[in-house]
Amino acid sequence: MHRYPTVAEVTEAARRLVSRFPGACRLRRIGTSRAGRPLLMLSVGHGPRHVLVVARPHPDEPVGGATALALAERVAAGDRRSPATDPDAVTWDIVLCLDPDGAALSEGIEAATAGPDPTLARYYRAAFRPVAAEQPEWAPIVGRRLPESRALFAVIDELRPVLQCSLHNVDAGGTWVQLTGDLPGLAAPYAASASALGIPVQHGTYDALYWENPAPGIHVLPPPDSTARLAAGSENIALSTWCAPQRYGGVTAIVEVPLWATAPADDRTPHPDPARALRDLSALVREGGRQVTAVFDKARDFLPPAEHSPPRRVLEWMADDLYDLVADAWQPLADQARSASDSPALTTAGISALEVVARRQPLRAAGLLLRLLDATDDPASAALHHELDGLFTTWCTEFEQSLHLRPVPVHAQVELQTHTVLAAAECALGR
Repeated sequence: MHRYPTVAEVTEAARRLVSRFPGACRLRRIGTSRAGRPLLMLSVGHGPRHVLVVARPHPDEPVGGATALALAERVAAGDRRSPATDPDAVTWDIVLCLDPDGAALSEGIEAATAGPDPTLARYYRAAFRPVAAEQPEWAPIVGRRLPESRALFAVIDELRPVLQCSLHNVDAGGTWVQLTGDLPGLAAPYAASASALGIPVQHGTYDALYWENPAPGIHVLPPPDSTARLAAGSENIALSTWCAPQRYGGVTAIVEVPLWATAPADDRTPHPDPARALRDLSALVREGGRQVTAVFDKARDFLPPAEHSPPRRVLEWMADDLYDLVADAWQPLADQARSASDSPALTTAGISALEVVARRQPLRAAGLLLRLLDATDDPASAALHHELDGLFTTWCTEFEQSLHLRPVPVHAQVELQTHTVLAAAECALGR
């Protein structure tokens, strides 16, 4: 496997599985996206207990479709090496793509990351990630119920899964897992699988800065009364689709695997000067954001209006305060650094994870803006495109060199994610 499958290819492969295993597999429509695209779910097995898998919740994270197919094939073929894959005991329900509209706007990301030597430049020019209010898993947190969110909530209420697995990529770094409830038996098989595949386990991550961290790469959502809950993501995170299975005693595992591994992702030595590093990273994300926004401001008058352009909405959202929001989130860490407090986020690995975030944000915006400038014939667009392309190219090079990025083969990403989901299912079923 040298590239990720497209949404259309995943759907066609699921239909073939139904034809090959008509007694084991069913494909049904669980809803319709905002733009009228079908939301399809492949169910495999007939067991009374359910494991729910959600692929492609973020359109710029393409690994989930391939992992979904690998899981479905294994269960459909009658693999009983694990209680989790016994089709008479467990039904696997796999949402093939939760955000097909976003995936359509990331069309080309599969080709852009294909082959043995994918580049950041090709990836960020093809990738699209919607604003938070248009991300199906997170939109309910800000009070918006998208049809995709409603469809997923309905499936959770219908199936009452013991485990929900949300399949994610991180652009650069190591692998990690976020849990809404502890699965104590997961850490050992997860670490063994990552080690066997040569993928570093991320020590410290921006996504779970203040989550409980019982084992390397394993993060558990803090209790509702935690004073760090806001920093963990949102004080309203319980409204997300991640937490919905808790109503029925279920757990959600968010499984992250990297497109590119960073050299220091698993380096747990204390960073020599974390306070200075955090100041530098805050300045990096603010300055990169300022430079992209300056080009965006010059192009506003001839770009498509935000109400008709999801990429324009992302650029407006980022220009508004996102860069400052990211930088400001690190202030408590800077305070910890000054007090010599022990924290995974202050190790060499933890600081490198924050560097990924600092470098990623301006690149995401620049990639989207370059696409919009490519699509317009306004006389001013060529000069702005040239100006921004120079920044974009420099930032990609600095990102690759600073963190010593190496591409993780697609088959290795899929194998790690598949093994992790199966291990999590075994743990959840045994609770």
